[in-house]
This record gives sequence, C-alpha cells and structure tokens, in this order.
Amino acid sequence: MDKKQRVLAAMNNQPVDRPPVGFWFHFPEEKQLGQPCIDAHLDYYNHVDADIAKLMCDGYFDYPNPAAKRVKEPEDWYALQPLGDSSDFICGQVARAKAVKEGLTSGCLVLYNVFAPFSTLRFGTSDELVMDHLKKDPRAVLHALDVVAQDNALLCEKLITEAGIDGVYYCVQGGEQDRFTPEEYRRLITPGDLKVLEHANRFSDANVLHCCGWAGIPNHLEVWQDYPAKAVNWACFVENMDLRTGKTFFGGRCVLGGFDNRAGSLINTGTREEIAAYTRQLIRENDQPGVMIGADCTLPATIDPMRIQWVIDAANEA
Repeated sequence: MDKKQRVLAAMNNQPVDRPPVGFWFHFPEEKQLGQPCIDAHLDYYNHVDADIAKLMCDGYFDYPNPAAKRVKEPEDWYALQPLGDSSDFICGQVARAKAVKEGLTSGCLVLYNVFAPFSTLRFGTSDELVMDHLKKDPRAVLHALDVVAQDNALLCEKLITEAGIDGVYYCVQGGEQDRFTPEEYRRLITPGDLKVLEHANRFSDANVLHCCGWAGIPNHLEVWQDYPAKAVNWACFVENMDLRTGKTFFGGRCVLGGFDNRAGSLINTGTREEIAAYTRQLIRENDQPGVMIGADCTLPATIDPMRIQWVIDAANEA
C-alpha cells in the first residue's frame, strides 16, 4: 500500500496496513515566500517519510484587499469586492503549491492550508475591529465575509484544478467558548465557512476539516460537528476529546490527531523511546478504520523533523 492509497483508504474508513501519519510546522520568516518556501517544503517532505504533505500558507496570512485596509466604520465593509483570480493572493499561492507538488518525490497525499473567511478577514484587519463591527452592524461584516468566501473558494478550486493538490486542509476558528454563543456562531460565521468548504468539496473528496484550538480555549465543537469534510482534526488536548470519542462525535468520519502540539509536549521534549511507546499506545487504543496519526495543530517551527520520523518509524513497526 503506497502513501496516497493508505491515506485515501483511511479517509474512507477502509482497512489500512498501518495508520497514516502527518505532521507540519510553520517555516522561519526567511523561508515563507518564493523559492526558499518551496525548498523548505521539499526539504522536509522529501526527507521525512510522512504520508501526508500539508503545504503551509505562510506569507499569505494577510488578506491584501485595499478596501479592507481602509475600514474604519461598519458601513465601510460594503466597499469590499473580491480580489479575483488575477490577484497574487490567489495566483501566488497556486503557483507555489504547484511547484511544491511537482517537486515532491515521496508519493504523499498533498493538502494545502486554507483558512475560513472569518480568520482571513481578521488577519487582514484585526480581531478587535471585526468583533466590534459584528456587534454594531453584523450585516456589513457578513457582506465582507461573503466577499472573502468568494476569494477563498476560488483559491480552493484553483489549488485542486491547477496546482494539482489532492485536497484542502480547511482551518475554522472563532468557536472559542468566550467569543460567540453556538447560536451566534452559526448565524454569523457558518455561512462563510460552508461557502468555501462546500465549493472545495465540488473539486475534491479528500478535504480535511481542522477545528483549530489556537487560543488554548475550548471551542463549541458542536458548531462544526456537521461540516462536510472527509476527515476531521481538532485539538484533542485543548478540547479534552480523544480520537475515539471524537470519531463518534463527528459521526464516524475519519479522524486525525492524537499528539499534543504545544511546546513542552511529548513530541517536542520526549525521548525516542517515549515517543515510540506513545505512538504504539495510540494505535492500540484506536485500532479501527479511519484513524490517522498527527497533532492537534501546527508543531513549533523549531522542532527537529527527526522527532516526526520517530513517530513514523514506530507506526511502521507497530
């Protein structure tokens, strides 16, 4: 069973020879754009034997919409129009993903990180501005979120159809329990979330939903429970929900995770023997179809990739 076959089988809850493994991390600032970013991806994924290559959108967190940069009052959001397929925000990411995909020699399944509109809009302005205006004039911000959703949906389409990646790793945020009630989230944020994800699903059946625990605050996971993705990844340690429980919670779909990503956690500080023992334990405890081994979220940029190889080696030997 080759890597891509293994991942696709797991995503479809079919038997595999061993659980697929995938971990990723952000690259240093000097390697976040251009050829250095392409080379950084290839240096990692062509030398560490992971089954999944998740390409980072480093260097493209900012949403470069000129109208968004000028927003002061809630009504200013109505000036936003989509950047479109000629923008570097889309063309640059597609070209980079294509270059990485063409340079991969390891045969892994390739995903690309795409943020949901709420995150993209906050990255391009500020969290404080977006939250303040959602309270003052939610319709104006909903217009902006729909504009961003059009751009992010087009990005997903072109990543799959032009860059040739296998699917998107779709990151949803904003579900923290101290930000919105579940009802508020579903009313304000879910429409944009689904506009992008459902469009991506038209072009690939290998998309992963990442329920991000970036803030270290538990999320209202139920707001994402029915989002249509082939596999689901969440912050097991932040949410206090292990893989087996989460597999049931998300309707029996394929799940990805098991390792705490935070500084000081096992994968960052443990010995080879400790990491191998934990990997074997994860596999024993989740001995069922539709389980992939990874982390709650992105690993620290300073991690030695050999630590990831230790997990893969243990999975191969389990």
